[in-house]
Amino acid sequence: MIEKAIERLLFACRWLLAPLYLGLALALIALGIKFFQEAFHVVITIGTLAEDQLVLIVLTLIDIVLVGSLIVMVMFSGYENFVSRIDIAGESEKLGWLGKLDAGTLKLKVAASIVAISSIHLLKVFMDVKTIPNDKILWYVVLHLTFVVSALLLGVLDRMSFADKRP
Repeated sequence: MIEKAIERLLFACRWLLAPLYLGLALALIALGIKFFQEAFHVVITIGTLAEDQLVLIVLTLIDIVLVGSLIVMVMFSGYENFVSRIDIAGESEKLGWLGKLDAGTLKLKVAASIVAISSIHLLKVFMDVKTIPNDKILWYVVLHLTFVVSALLLGVLDRMSFADKRP
């Protein structure tokens, strides 16, 4: 009897994650505001921006979109994997990947997104290479390569661990 009560309590505790996923929605709203601030800044100053400055701002916008996509992916798949199924009234609105991402696949997608975000930051550094000291550039490259190697190792470990369970 006590065991059943503890198990029910532990199972109900999964709902403690729901407010955290709602917090991610707030972070997504904040990113949206920042995105449109940057876009508005581009529209206002388009005539005075140099080409390299415009490319840097566009890279920043892409970076914000990638982070936002990462938030959506973690928010939806995390909620569905750990809290409750998401029931959408119309099947046409359901995302194709929803319900198909397990925790391992989600980790791989997060790692790939981090590598993409890091690549954009590294590209920004190379666009501004004249003003950044060489030792800082080296650290940016080392950090990016660390992300790349980590993502590759996660992929290899996932393949080794779950190869027999996936089609």
